[in-house]
Amino acid sequence: MPDEQMALTGSRAPARPLDEIDRAILRMLQTDGRASIRSVAERVHVSRANAYARINRLIDDGVIRGFSARVDQERAGQSASAYITLKIVQNSWRAVRDKLLELPGAAHIALVSGDFDVLLLVHTKDNRALRELVLTRIQAMDEVLSTRTLLIFEETDLHEGGL
Repeated sequence: MPDEQMALTGSRAPARPLDEIDRAILRMLQTDGRASIRSVAERVHVSRANAYARINRLIDDGVIRGFSARVDQERAGQSASAYITLKIVQNSWRAVRDKLLELPGAAHIALVSGDFDVLLLVHTKDNRALRELVLTRIQAMDEVLSTRTLLIFEETDLHEGGL
């Protein structure tokens, strides 16, 4: 199936199976996304060419979706964080997701099962901005039936992954 067609249908070829070296590379890059090819190769005991090829394959297969900085939200001026649960109109997930993607401070959006339909993580400047986000932006969406806001008092970032 051509790449363009796969992008339109949402399907893609399955990733190749990961071996222990691939998993070690992923663990290392999750801990330090800025690690050099040389340090990755040394740490997992392969040649630089092999490490380079493996990382490129993991990127091409979509296992590695990108590289980013882990941000301390409070130090970056975002002192209020919350998980917001949403109950939405049946079959409106895609429309809701598209609207949530436009929200300032939206960090993670997930369609889930259980007592609510969507779990949204947001970071805002303060509680007033959080209140405005929930009351005037999220609850104003026609597809949103109800929300519940769970304030985050403290976070621990677990970037070791499950590999």
